[in-house]
Amino acid sequence: MDDVFTRTGPAPERGLFSLAELEPAVIGELAARSVELFRDKEAHDRPLAGSAAGILFTKTSTRTRTAFTVGAIRLGAVPVTYGPQDLQLNTGESVADTGRVLGSMLDLLVARTSGPLEELRELSRQGGLPVINAMAAEEHPSQGVSDLATLRLALGDLTGVSVLYLGEGNNTAVALAHALAAVPGARVTFSTPAGYGLPEKELARASRRAATVGATVEEVHDPALLPDRVDVVYTTRWQTTGTSKPDADWRETFRPFHVDASLLARRPEALFMHDLPAHRGDEVAGEVLDGPRSLAWTQAAMKLAGAMAVLEWVSGRDADAKPGRDADRK
Repeated sequence: MDDVFTRTGPAPERGLFSLAELEPAVIGELAARSVELFRDKEAHDRPLAGSAAGILFTKTSTRTRTAFTVGAIRLGAVPVTYGPQDLQLNTGESVADTGRVLGSMLDLLVARTSGPLEELRELSRQGGLPVINAMAAEEHPSQGVSDLATLRLALGDLTGVSVLYLGEGNNTAVALAHALAAVPGARVTFSTPAGYGLPEKELARASRRAATVGATVEEVHDPALLPDRVDVVYTTRWQTTGTSKPDADWRETFRPFHVDASLLARRPEALFMHDLPAHRGDEVAGEVLDGPRSLAWTQAAMKLAGAMAVLEWVSGRDADAKPGRDADRK
């Protein structure tokens, strides 16, 4: 924590804001560390002992909030939790002033807010403390870490892994694109309804990264163009948390992207993933979500290990995962 009396201006931002900003090796190390902690929750020496970890969630969360709160405790930190009505941001205090105050008391901050990702960067700069993006409209990076770790746990070496994603190009999809773009030879196909795809900037950014490691990130809007052989079929809830859709008939637009038993039957070797929460009957059939090929509940459990790995890394106290930044911030 910085000395607020001697610091004369904003500090460089620190933390986890987007997986696109991390070197591929660092993303791989975070996933590997997550698997290690998943297998042995005591595989650490309480590296955050003596730290105070702010846990700020102004939007609903089950898995992510619980994972970071419990993860902070297990790593030795004391969590200080804030809900949507708890900070003076609600009365008009600026993000900059809030960051300056939080940085004078906390050692790190995990945040999911209703604002853009830039707010989290501002909290880090003004507070001089590492901030973890626990889901912004633009991206859900800790979900991407947990997803990659779940794939490693289930499949081992991920070189050449193939993933088919069906549904909205939301913040989970963006994180998945950036995570798999760091895996040599990986191929991920995003099948999204027209008008609901990944942001063009993020898709292009992931594609550039993928090209450097021989991976492929692509998007199609026609369900008839889906690849026949994949290792994993992935979907998310059609109605992303905290968002709404402009088209009143959007469910009909999304219906062709429903994951049911027949879709999996045509891909007999594919596992199934879902970041949860799920709406059975919308994006996925109950028999798929709860079926023998589903990794959804392993994904949910992996959120804790992923949170612990990220907390270690942003605190700078993880000897196995050194910070690394990708120069591509265009």
